[in-house]
Amino acid sequence: MSAIKFWNRDKFHGANALKRRINPTRVPIEQKESIRWLENLRQSTKLLDDPRRCVHIGDRESDIYELFCLMQQLGTHFLMRTRIDRLAGDGEHTVATAMKQTGLRGLHRVRVRNKRGEFTTAVVELRYRRMVARPPVSKQKDYPELILTAIRASERDTPKNREKIDWKLLTDLPVRSRHEAAEKLDWYAQRWKIETFHKILKSGCRAEEAKLRTAERLVNLIAILCILSWRIFWITILNRTQPEASPEEAFTELDQYLLDELVPGKPPRHPAAPLAHYIVKLARLGGYLARAHDPPPGNTVIWRGLSRLTDIELGIMIGAQLVGN
Repeated sequence: MSAIKFWNRDKFHGANALKRRINPTRVPIEQKESIRWLENLRQSTKLLDDPRRCVHIGDRESDIYELFCLMQQLGTHFLMRTRIDRLAGDGEHTVATAMKQTGLRGLHRVRVRNKRGEFTTAVVELRYRRMVARPPVSKQKDYPELILTAIRASERDTPKNREKIDWKLLTDLPVRSRHEAAEKLDWYAQRWKIETFHKILKSGCRAEEAKLRTAERLVNLIAILCILSWRIFWITILNRTQPEASPEEAFTELDQYLLDELVPGKPPRHPAAPLAHYIVKLARLGGYLARAHDPPPGNTVIWRGLSRLTDIELGIMIGAQLVGN
């Protein structure tokens, strides 16, 4: 995450009722709440300092034509899920119409989780097509046409216990094969990590329960909680991707000492305990049972364990100041 924007509405209103009175495509982007997407794009592109290597991935809320045009101006790339059936080609048909006329390009298997948390494999049909995307009619004088690739991934069968996969994506990147189309699907699936980050921020750090009275204090608190949420998510992912790494990657010497003292267990097979050894101990401090067939610890037990470990460390530091080393 390279850019965060804090904002609030001057007044709350029914967005759907407003759309019945005002055509949103005729309102300049500068007068919309959507302008925050463009502002964050400029900020993140500047911070990353290499726009050509970046691919910005967004859900349906970021399906904004002005955003696509700004990315082209900045020289960066994007992969967005769409909610608007835009005009395409000569303007006599839409993207959806063009995709209906596109033949099946191949199948792809996707590993998904249902509402019970169980993993299953879904088979999706892949279609992709390079085409001209046109701006809204009311803004065709202000914004250029764009040459984009539309990707459609639709599940063959209707599954149980979860929604059917039906992704409609737009990207400025070329897609010339089934392999490249499947690659873009895997990229888009990574977007779910930002949902996990927000879940940690809201459920773990309980940012929405803050009782601070001024915007400045609330911004400062959320900024700190964002760093903490990232750390929890990072530790969880490290355990699954780099379990044999050095524990110094995530833990101080004091962290390791306290975890060894607080969470007894079997000594590691090697003299130098790997990172996963201490992450599991941290999770056990948060209630993880660490049974033989248990899945890897998740964000919740990592959050609880880190919260307890931090409290214990603070107690030790305060005690040392009161009684001396």
